[in-house]
Amino acid sequence: MSAEAVPAGLPSGAFIGRETFREHLRAGLKAAAQQGWSELLLCDADFQIWPLGEREIVEALHAWARGGGKLTMLARTYDEVPRQHARFVEWRRLWSHRIDARLCREADALQLPSALWSPVWAVQRLDPARHNGLCGDDPAFRVALREQIDGWLGRSTAGFPAYTLGL
Repeated sequence: MSAEAVPAGLPSGAFIGRETFREHLRAGLKAAAQQGWSELLLCDADFQIWPLGEREIVEALHAWARGGGKLTMLARTYDEVPRQHARFVEWRRLWSHRIDARLCREADALQLPSALWSPVWAVQRLDPARHNGLCGDDPAFRVALREQIDGWLGRSTAGFPAYTLGL
């Protein structure tokens, strides 16, 4: 998509609460599928509270991936992802050629951004304990968040393989 636009109805501004953060993630991932956003960055210490395993989210990600986008994930650990988000793990195997999963074990769980970033909209949880943060399409917000995530990506290594080889 050459001129990506923010779809109407996406939240903007400050938010408070775990479920509100999860709703904003849902809205963003569904919008990515509907609008065919070219790139998504998902960043969190462990993705534990994210709604990644929900059927409607995996369906939205599937629709988005068919459009040719690129997904980069960054985490301190992926240990809980297979246990809590089984549908997502299966989807990740199918689309592993479009997903770059990165690991940054050196990051403190509170330092690593908890965010969904796209070229047109982003949501960031600023306080993991209270689940408050910001979301919207403001270019300054998105650029600052992207730079923060890029800094951590520069210190990351490949992680969360699509397939685990056994002996």
